[in-house]
Amino acid sequence: MEFEHFAINVKEPIETAAWYVQHMGMTIVFHDESPPHMTFLADSTGRVVLELYSNSAAAIPNYQDQHHLILHFAFKVSNATSESERLLQAGCSHVETINKPDGSELIMLRDPWGLALQLCQRATPLAK
Repeated sequence: MEFEHFAINVKEPIETAAWYVQHMGMTIVFHDESPPHMTFLADSTGRVVLELYSNSAAAIPNYQDQHHLILHFAFKVSNATSESERLLQAGCSHVETINKPDGSELIMLRDPWGLALQLCQRATPLAK
């Protein structure tokens, strides 16, 4: 099996998707204008796909009040500090910064809708 996508129910899928395209370098690979406004976003490699939608058949969690370790999106970056500064200007809020003994830096933010977002500058990358 191959991983196709993961999906998350959000209040404002169109606005959230637009923010991830503008600020996280993601690309819309499919969008359905009709409710539940499914938008599929691919990362810069095209390897990982995120679906954002708003479906009232299920509760939309209050992501802001959830601990960031319950759910977060992690992005590989070459400079976590500069990316964090850029994203703070784009509406994110800072949660925590972790400097690992191996030289890795992990910065946890929340996007403008409260979703946890991690910037991973790893000394040894997890994948190529």
